Amino acid sequence: MVHQVDPPDLEIAHVAGRQHGVITAAQLAAAGLGKSAITKRARKGRLHRLHRGVYAVGHRGPSHTRAWMAAVLACGPSAVLSHRAAASLWKLLEPAEEAVDVSTSARSGRADQTGIRLHRCRSLSKREKTERLGIPVTTPARTIADLRGAVPEWQWRRAVRQAEFLGLRLGLETDRSRSDLESDFLELCRAHGLPRPEVNVRVGRLTVDFLWRERRVAVETDSYAYHRGQIAFQDDRARDLELRRHGFEVRRFSELQVNTQPGEVAADLRPVLLTAGSPPRSRAREPAPGRRPGGRAAGSESPRPDAVPAAARPARRGS
Repeated sequence: MVHQVDPPDLEIAHVAGRQHGVITAAQLAAAGLGKSAITKRARKGRLHRLHRGVYAVGHRGPSHTRAWMAAVLACGPSAVLSHRAAASLWKLLEPAEEAVDVSTSARSGRADQTGIRLHRCRSLSKREKTERLGIPVTTPARTIADLRGAVPEWQWRRAVRQAEFLGLRLGLETDRSRSDLESDFLELCRAHGLPRPEVNVRVGRLTVDFLWRERRVAVETDSYAYHRGQIAFQDDRARDLELRRHGFEVRRFSELQVNTQPGEVAADLRPVLLTAGSPPRSRAREPAPGRRPGGRAAGSESPRPDAVPAAARPARRGS
């Protein structure tokens, strides 16, 4: 016997399937359910109320995407996920177990609801709205702008760094560093008076953490999480070899060294970066045949007798 599915259930499943398992009362009505039918299904556990006018279909199992979608739907058609919640959706910050941030450009309408932090933003334009995973959300640039002042400074900086690592367009002037470790290294350079390097720059087919091009020095900063194991060890040695082939001296520092021994790291780099008059590390020119280094022709100036051992002095003519 084939089980018959009511037409409303097919439509409800279709709508909820594209909305992370949630549906609005208006969408239920459009599928053919009246208020009494909605109430009946809620009593039977087929619908679970999440917010006023928003239901989970089938179960209310924990899901960040479901919670974000439900919060946006509860705040009306102009609402979008924003601030901390939007940063989590864009994978700039880890999801937090707190009220969901939602922004709307509507001047009036639905008030705050439990589990939702509503922001009324008259400046929020259509160009600053988009979708990710089917959830209306502020653009990465708007998300970063909203985050400033809403989260601690270190958390905002982490979100910016992650956005740049993911290649999201922000329109900000930043360090272009890929991680907290690399940002810490930049601060180390500032604090110890070392020249500012180029950051995450291409050398051949490699992307180098830090580069002083004129000094022919490259620095790689390693965290245990991403540089442990045999494969990582071999890959790092191969990178060092390729950089040396390009004429760069490679210095590699660990996370522990950068964070707990900044003075020692700076002392190791200072001679190759700050020594007065030291030339860039490139292959020296071979002197021309018959010429001494410095441009004088061989034999054009006799060495001082008191500066050369007697056995090495040239014999006098006629002696």
